[in-house]
Amino acid sequence: MNLAAKKLVTIVTESALEQKLKRELERLGAKGYTIVNARGSGHRGSREGNWGEASTNIRIEIVCSELVAHAIAEHCDRNYFANFAMIVYLSDVQVAGDRSEDEAE
Repeated sequence: MNLAAKKLVTIVTESALEQKLKRELERLGAKGYTIVNARGSGHRGSREGNWGEASTNIRIEIVCSELVAHAIAEHCDRNYFANFAMIVYLSDVQVAGDRSEDEAE
């Protein structure tokens, strides 16, 4: 089995940012992403998701190169951290069946 070292970028943030973030992720070099609804609590309070769109969170996961991962994290830091509930974390992952030639490095 062929395994490739990649980064997993995980963003947990307000669902109101979803459409804007999707456009920005593509511009920053992400070739794909997964978005799911999320609930939880953090330093900006609890987000239960039971008050409609305004109180819901999403989790976005992107598997990408280290260069793209750092670009995404830096973009979120510059544009969102000060004014939005958001956490971004990077993890090392091993991807099976990797198609590295499809990704911007």
